[in-house]
Amino acid sequence: MMPLNVLITHNAMAHYTGSELYARDVAFSLKNRGHGPVIYSQALGRLSADIQAAGIPVVNDLRRLIVVPDIIHGQHNLETMTALCQFPETPAVFICHGYYGWQGHPPLFPRILRYLAVDQPCLDRLWENGVPADRAEILLNFVDLQRFLSRGPLPPVPRKALVFSNYMNEQTGLPIVLKACRLAGMEGKVAGRRSGFPCYEPEKLLPEYDIVFAKGRAALEALAVGCAVITCDSTGLGSLVTTQNYESLRLLNFGFRTLTRPLTVDGILGEIRKYDPGDAQEVSKRVHQEADREKAVDRLVACYRSVIEEFRKMTLSRETEARALAEYLKWVDRLLKKSVEEHVGVLAILEAIYQSNSWKVTKPFRKTKDLFEYFKRQAHVWLKKRVGNFA
Repeated sequence: MMPLNVLITHNAMAHYTGSELYARDVAFSLKNRGHGPVIYSQALGRLSADIQAAGIPVVNDLRRLIVVPDIIHGQHNLETMTALCQFPETPAVFICHGYYGWQGHPPLFPRILRYLAVDQPCLDRLWENGVPADRAEILLNFVDLQRFLSRGPLPPVPRKALVFSNYMNEQTGLPIVLKACRLAGMEGKVAGRRSGFPCYEPEKLLPEYDIVFAKGRAALEALAVGCAVITCDSTGLGSLVTTQNYESLRLLNFGFRTLTRPLTVDGILGEIRKYDPGDAQEVSKRVHQEADREKAVDRLVACYRSVIEEFRKMTLSRETEARALAEYLKWVDRLLKKSVEEHVGVLAILEAIYQSNSWKVTKPFRKTKDLFEYFKRQAHVWLKKRVGNFA
């Protein structure tokens, strides 16, 4: 079959986080198969530089593309819609990576002929936002098994634990997890962006640990290596992944819906006590059988070709596309106005804090850096409770 020119869109290609790495791994696999992947994003950084060094173009201006893509692999709505407008003769597949966040909102557009979800919550989001059921399906997350090789057998008693998260730090539950590790007789470490210890080569780090606290893609990678994994993040605690619950947890991408309890030392210790080296090995075997990147990309390429073939038989209606674009722009308009209103509200709250008696009374103490940082953190927590996640 003829190789395909695939344009992959993403809102940022700067940090080593879930959907960015998904885009990178798909691009690498496509290139290895002889296809021509290109990544488009407005925010570039270290990750995009590494991708370019591997011979895959990464651009922040679609006008720089010489070849018209055969298919748009869309991740995040703004970049996907930008690509559809830039290339009016190209169809698209949209991949939803998250239940929350405006970036993952699925745009409804005539040339987006398939919508893929990396887990059940994402499929729910597609349905809830009007995507027809016959246009949406699950393509579960994957792991590059050529990088994440199986470690040796786990010890009878766990000795080392890793908190593998880009969200955990001293203010978001990390001390609770590390305390539980100490009480269980384990050495605990952390790897992730917000803790100040970013990890660029997790395939080298994970085999050093027996138990890994993680969610989402990070959990899947740790399972592939053969670690015992407890689903956990700053938002809550889940459970040890076992042969009994693996299937249900994988359908949820080991993500936020698995984190059903608050982070507590007792809760974490309860999960650590379930540690079973033999069962962890069996879970890892299932990951190798079911979550291989190459099998997932096989399905992606088949989906690309199916969409391209269907599109060839379609009669394009510019009027229909214009109406769909208008609906999308109305959604963007509402989103922007809501964001502005929330930020104005935040500024008003900050002004009230700065004018309050408690702020004035504590002014001398804020000259101490540690106390100043403390007050900033407390103000941030209070603001989140008042106005939600306005970022």
